Amino acid sequence: MSNLPIYAHRGASAYAMENSYLSFTKAFELGADGLEFDLQLTKDGQLVVTHDIDFVRVAGKRKKVTDLNLEEVKKLRIGRGFWRKWFGDNVLTFEEAIQFANEHNMRLNIELKETLVGQETILSALAIRQYNGLPFHYSSFHVEILKYLKSVNTNCPTAFIGTKKNLSEDFSSLSFADDLHFHKRYYSIELCERANRANKGLRFYGVTGNESFLREPFQDVRGWITDYPDKVREAMNRSFPS
Repeated sequence: MSNLPIYAHRGASAYAMENSYLSFTKAFELGADGLEFDLQLTKDGQLVVTHDIDFVRVAGKRKKVTDLNLEEVKKLRIGRGFWRKWFGDNVLTFEEAIQFANEHNMRLNIELKETLVGQETILSALAIRQYNGLPFHYSSFHVEILKYLKSVNTNCPTAFIGTKKNLSEDFSSLSFADDLHFHKRYYSIELCERANRANKGLRFYGVTGNESFLREPFQDVRGWITDYPDKVREAMNRSFPS
């Protein structure tokens, strides 16, 4: 039986609005070990928990996070369509997300988004920050972000989110990343062996609980990222038919 940590993707986002307090609460209730969430930067330089650069999808507002200050962001209601007006949540600040994780002893997979590119003062602070003993790492698609974190603190834990075009790269050349994140469609023994030779750990996202590799994953897999933490937990705990 596997006991790898399960990271709830934007919280338990299959069951509640992504990156919301409710989705974080559901993640904890459904047995997630950690939270995966996204950070963007407001106009006045505050870190907030949201995936997109604008709020069209989550709040129905055609406004970019970079055009709003924190006070304005906090007035938005995020939720699913018609229901957000009555039951929507506020956008969380980074500190509110960290407080939740500390109170519930949850690991952190903090994805740094495009508005953090070139923000050296903020990245420098993140590079040396600790979270009261919680295991954590910073993940990003943006190589320049991860390189800067490592330039400030070589011990800063980082993960590069790879895409199809990165599959053929020499993983040992990715000195800015301790670990690699790939979509589950790319899970293979070959990929895992290449990561092992480069001394890189692996996490896979898009996992739903139906994957046969969940019970006996390759040794260098370090976690699963999922919208369904309960289903992944159940799959990890049961035998798969041969």
